[in-house]
Amino acid sequence: MSPMHTTLRRATTVAALAAAGVLTAAGAAFAHVTVHPETYAKGATDGVLTFRVPNEEDTAATTKVQVFLPTDHPILGVLVSPQDGWTAQVTTTKLKTPVKTDDGTITDAVSQITWTGGRIRHGQYQDFNVAFGQLPEDADKLTFKTLQTYSDGNVVRWIEEAQKGQDEPENPAPVLQLTAKGTAEGGGSTAAPAGTGEKPSAGTTKTAATSDSTARGLGIAGLVVGVLGLAAAGFTLARGRTAGSSGTSHPSSSE
Repeated sequence: MSPMHTTLRRATTVAALAAAGVLTAAGAAFAHVTVHPETYAKGATDGVLTFRVPNEEDTAATTKVQVFLPTDHPILGVLVSPQDGWTAQVTTTKLKTPVKTDDGTITDAVSQITWTGGRIRHGQYQDFNVAFGQLPEDADKLTFKTLQTYSDGNVVRWIEEAQKGQDEPENPAPVLQLTAKGTAEGGGSTAAPAGTGEKPSAGTTKTAATSDSTARGLGIAGLVVGVLGLAAAGFTLARGRTAGSSGTSHPSSSE
């Protein structure tokens, strides 16, 4: 095998492996269950949380979603938005420590919401909207452990919590960061997410194509193009060397 063919094969292999690694990492990131917005002010009232559930399987559809709400720092006044094709079952739990409000003492809070009956197919995601009356004031974040069940019986447990100084876990739980009062527009008791005056739109099944995924896709495409550019440069260099070798004159033996 010629040096040019060997160099070209090696460059192509490196490019393919690098591109596959980038795309695999990106696919894993897109598959995470997330909560939107990512931040709210502590004690915010009359707002909406959107749980975004993408389908990560090529051959199975998501048929059940279970979201567990924290009860050590309970969310008060939870209401579930109707979803076409989905049935929501709400589970309440008696609180170990009742919460005192201006309207009285709250002894029970929603601890779990289960959606069934619908289907999230490959290349799609579903937004599940949950309205709340008030977020806790005594927490810095809320973790929503989630179970995602597929039509083939597989269950993905989005329950892992990120630790400081460590990489993101493989199956991270959705996390809502709670910021200090007054950081959101209108103060801590605003329905708007921190830093914006908008509410999430009604949840529907959509093709996974948002501005965030578009930006990530462009970045991934740039990385792949860069890798392929390195492969092309290696091919050009190898071809130049081969051409130089074939064009080198040798002393004639005329004597």
